[in-house]
Amino acid sequence: MKRARDFTGPAVPARPAATVVLLRPSGPGFQVYVLRRMTTMAFGGVYAFPGGGVDPSDRPETLRDDWAQRLGVPEDQARAVVGAAARELFEEAGVVLAGPAAEPDRTVADVDDPTWESDRAAVLRRELTMAELLERRGLRLRDDLLLPWARWVTPEFEPKRFDTWFFVALLPEAQEARDVSGEADRTAWIDPAKSAELPMLPPTRHTVAQIAAALSIAGVVAASAGRDAANPVMPRIEIGTDGTATLTL
Repeated sequence: MKRARDFTGPAVPARPAATVVLLRPSGPGFQVYVLRRMTTMAFGGVYAFPGGGVDPSDRPETLRDDWAQRLGVPEDQARAVVGAAARELFEEAGVVLAGPAAEPDRTVADVDDPTWESDRAAVLRRELTMAELLERRGLRLRDDLLLPWARWVTPEFEPKRFDTWFFVALLPEAQEARDVSGEADRTAWIDPAKSAELPMLPPTRHTVAQIAAALSIAGVVAASAGRDAANPVMPRIEIGTDGTATLTL
């Protein structure tokens, strides 16, 4: 709150970013995959979803042709955001949203062999782009499995700011999320309805609460169709005349 009180501007530019809320079935409901960022990192010590900043290499071929409309930015930027979401999910959880190029309705099943891990490490080091990896393996990005959910912009008083698109995705059958991030000291599958005890930033907590309200994976998919991921939500701190600070969305 002190930063908000002391802030006089100007705000630093918000870096485009993407994050993925990964779901898996659990009884009649579902669980959400989260990781806790190391305390040495920006926003460290809190639980978040796999994600990160958009990279210049994030320029994939996509199956959907409405990303610009859904995300509220020009086509090239929209594709970059989608590419970042898929790449970050691969880098931080080892999950691949892709299928055979000739069979776009299928997804990769076995990504546990050592060659996949060496490729993931190469993508992480920027020695290999995600597009190059998929092309070499005869695969195509399954961007139709990424459901746009929301867009959040870091408040103006923060020294590091992100313009972040939130997507929801179901864990592909026969794949497992793995603790390979290198930026987290803990990962977990959590019941979204029981996440209150975990430290989270407002966008993460708000998103978990919204998704929990859908009750089922089918409910989340249905809800995603009506979500607005084009117009950003920007949390603001309002300072009262008595010095008290109030968070508003």
